[in-house]
Amino acid sequence: MKNIINKSILFLSLLLAFSACEEQLDLAPISEIGDTIFYTTTEEVEGAVIAIYDGLQEVPLREFALTEMRSDNTKTKSSEGDWAQFESFDVKPTNLSIGTYWAANYNVIFRANRVLENLSVVDDTELKSQFEGEAKFTRALSHFNLVRAFGDVPYMDRVIRRDESDFFGRDDAETVLAGIESDLTEARSLLSSNSFGRATSGAAQALLAKVKLTRGDYNGAKPLLSELILSGAYSLETEYYDVFYSEGNNEIIFAIPYLDDDANEGQDYSFEMTAGGAVSGLNYITNDFNDHFDADEVARDTTLYNPDNTAEVGKFLTVSDDARLCGNDWIVLRYADVLLMYAEAIMDGGASTNNTAAIDAYNAVRARAGMPTMANDGSEMLTKEMLMSERRTELAFENHRFYDLIRFGVAESVLGDFATNNGYSFTATDLLLPIPQGEINVSQGLLTQNPGY
Repeated sequence: MKNIINKSILFLSLLLAFSACEEQLDLAPISEIGDTIFYTTTEEVEGAVIAIYDGLQEVPLREFALTEMRSDNTKTKSSEGDWAQFESFDVKPTNLSIGTYWAANYNVIFRANRVLENLSVVDDTELKSQFEGEAKFTRALSHFNLVRAFGDVPYMDRVIRRDESDFFGRDDAETVLAGIESDLTEARSLLSSNSFGRATSGAAQALLAKVKLTRGDYNGAKPLLSELILSGAYSLETEYYDVFYSEGNNEIIFAIPYLDDDANEGQDYSFEMTAGGAVSGLNYITNDFNDHFDADEVARDTTLYNPDNTAEVGKFLTVSDDARLCGNDWIVLRYADVLLMYAEAIMDGGASTNNTAAIDAYNAVRARAGMPTMANDGSEMLTKEMLMSERRTELAFENHRFYDLIRFGVAESVLGDFATNNGYSFTATDLLLPIPQGEINVSQGLLTQNPGY
């Protein structure tokens, strides 16, 4: 008993001594820089803006798996592992690619919110507007990526602190899309018109139009697209090939830039979705796409197919010395997409149109590719099927096909037939990816799973 008492006294003495010492010590590391200390100047906030774009570079790296390989455009090389899950429409919640895609987009959103939280230190009104517009554009883009891929997702319009848990709940898709529209509407008015590799007013306007089309708001999208076309700010490249290999051209509305052979600014999607290697190069063209493609077309043929192996995708082929540090920019929005979206908006969800503006827009894309165009005297009708077919070819392997099928209301029928023809099954629940299991675990069940998973 005496030993127990003596040990208790000793423990209490040590505890009191430690407490006394703790009161005299500043336990925060001298080198620590907190939020309230760091974001105090315009230069520091601009550094945070640049950090958003650094984060954005992570988003396209495996996006082709979630979009192209999950459509009738491409398949895997060997039908193995996580990649085969996209090809067979059997994606598991534990799939690594959906987890990294979720995290990459929310990382961009976090960085954008960090900028918005600290704008008050920027005195220059013009710079402040630019930074705010860039943050809201990138926040909207990443939320748009997420809501199209996963459906109802947490909408983050502020920096979330570590002790908060209410943000784990999913917001319904319409609420998220409304927030995206609000961000893009504001970004459009805040941004300048010319800054390659960074958000611009034109980029915000084009993305806003696509969001409106996604929501079925054709009347809202139409003037946005018409204004972009009439502005003359963008134009089709004369050669289709140059769109992808003469970077920074007039057709690009927004792209994510990379640099060849640069450990910090390079990417490896050009390796994985095109040529690859003996056990890599994940993204092969389906027979379905080959059957769809017009064999007489030359202009796009030389770009869509890898000339060294026509089974492989030919867009974004790297010229870097290091195959995993490629410098090809990823194109998010370009003028050909705007022209075809304009025709879609005029069609207003219908089956066809003979509207001259819609046919002019469609013909412009066709003519650049050297393909026959429509008569524009009211004698011919532009159909939904024609427009979808043109989008499939013109924008092939740029991660549009899956969402185009959904937007046109034909995803279940088109992908259902494709799946059946290839020995798979496709149901309505496959229109959304599963919520990553790791995120559900972290949320302690507050983040719920999509139906069918």
